[in-house]
Amino acid sequence: MKHITFYLDFISPYAYLAFEALPEALIGHSYSVTYKPVLFAALLKHHGQLGPAEMPGKREWTYRQVLWLAKEHGLELQLPASHPFNPLALLRLALACDAQGLPNRYVCETLFRHVWRGGAEAADPARLQLVTQQLAPSRAVNSEEVKAQLKAHTDEAIARGVFGVPTMAVDDKLFWGFDALPMLQQYLAGDAWFERQWNATQRVVQAARR
Repeated sequence: MKHITFYLDFISPYAYLAFEALPEALIGHSYSVTYKPVLFAALLKHHGQLGPAEMPGKREWTYRQVLWLAKEHGLELQLPASHPFNPLALLRLALACDAQGLPNRYVCETLFRHVWRGGAEAADPARLQLVTQQLAPSRAVNSEEVKAQLKAHTDEAIARGVFGVPTMAVDDKLFWGFDALPMLQQYLAGDAWFERQWNATQRVVQAARR
C-alpha cells in the first residue's frame, strides 16, 4: 500500500478539484491519505512567486478554467463572492479538529465545499461561525498549538520541495496540480516510465536566469 500526503489550502480551486476527484481517479489502487493543510501564501513567499489570482489576466483565466474543468469532470463548483481571501481561519479550524493537526476527509470536504460551493463569502464571520459549530473542533481554533502546527506543516512542505497546492507526495515524488492525478494513478499502478524518465530533468542545464 502506498501512502499519499495531500498538501492543500482551501483557497485553491485546483486543490478543491483534486480533492473531490481523488477517490474516483484512484479506484482499484491500494493507498492511504494524510491531508495536511498548509499556507499557500507562505509557499509563494518562499519561492518568490505570485499566486494565480494575484496576476491580471491569469486571474480571469484561472476562474474560467476551473469552472470549465468542473463541468468537464462532473464536479460542482461555484466561485466564491471574493477571491483571494485570507484562509487562515479555515486552515486553523481544520487543524483544530484533530489532536495532531491532521484533519480527516470529512473535515476537509466540509471546508472545501464551504468555499467552492454556493458562491458566498468564504471568510464571512457568520458563515465561519456556522461551519465551526458544524465541525465542533476539539481544540481552540486560534490556540498557539494550532498555529504552530500549521507553520510546521508548511515548513515541512517547503523542506520537501512543495511549491504549490495541491501537491500529492508519494515516496520521494511530488505530483502537483489537479491535472497530475492521471500521472499519480500511473505511478501507483507501477508504470515503468517512472524508473526510466523521472530524473531526466536533472540532465537539463539552466542556460539563463532573470
